[in-house]
Amino acid sequence: MTSQPSRTTATEPAHAALRFLTALLLCALLGALLGAPAWAATVAGTVVQLSGPLLAKKASGAVKILSVRSEVENGDTLVTEKNTYALVRFIDNSEITLRPASTLTIENFSFDNAKPEGDQARFSLVKGGLRSVTGLLGKRSKEKFELKAPTATIGIRGTTFIAEYVADGAAERPAGLYLQVLDGIIHVANAGGAASFAAGQFGHVPGPALAPVAVPADPGMQFAPPPAFNAPAGPETPGRSGVAPPSAVDCEVR
Repeated sequence: MTSQPSRTTATEPAHAALRFLTALLLCALLGALLGAPAWAATVAGTVVQLSGPLLAKKASGAVKILSVRSEVENGDTLVTEKNTYALVRFIDNSEITLRPASTLTIENFSFDNAKPEGDQARFSLVKGGLRSVTGLLGKRSKEKFELKAPTATIGIRGTTFIAEYVADGAAERPAGLYLQVLDGIIHVANAGGAASFAAGQFGHVPGPALAPVAVPADPGMQFAPPPAFNAPAGPETPGRSGVAPPSAVDCEVR
């Protein structure tokens, strides 16, 4: 009597292929879950006031339209439109208010109440201007704050200051970085030299190889946010884990 092939034996290759595909899918899923913390950007702060459109260009290349209570992350490049003032409160309760037609990159903002050795605040002002108000990081780790601009780098000594970069042909004033110190001291340096400016002083850095110089009077600083931006902007932002979630859905374009 001729024996028939076992059904189990005949279908074994198909079962093996199915098991292989299932294993691949599980490995891919596990890899994605384990890799997620490494890929996720760190929350640096929250938008607390706005007078117009604000965009965030993500490190991934995506572009988000931000609203009040939207979070901003390390690697974000914030862009204000021509009528927009935007106030961002960071996780140490420092604040940066961007003026219209400005671009600022948050290179790295790290703060943990329990780990001052990890403090870091690095920004890059690509165009336009801003007002910076020192928070907890700037008070305990002043040397860890750095604002780069096209013509110089700014450090702080417990400070409130305004910085405005004027590109060639962008305004009636000569090109360069303009500075106004409202409180404390800032230190400004580039390849041409360095200078410090105290409260009530104005400065100008004409170019990356030209030393910073003091100017005797207001050189025409253009920073006039709506009255609401000069009032308290609500409760302080708690530490990283306590940042309030956005109140509206952000629009993201990839």
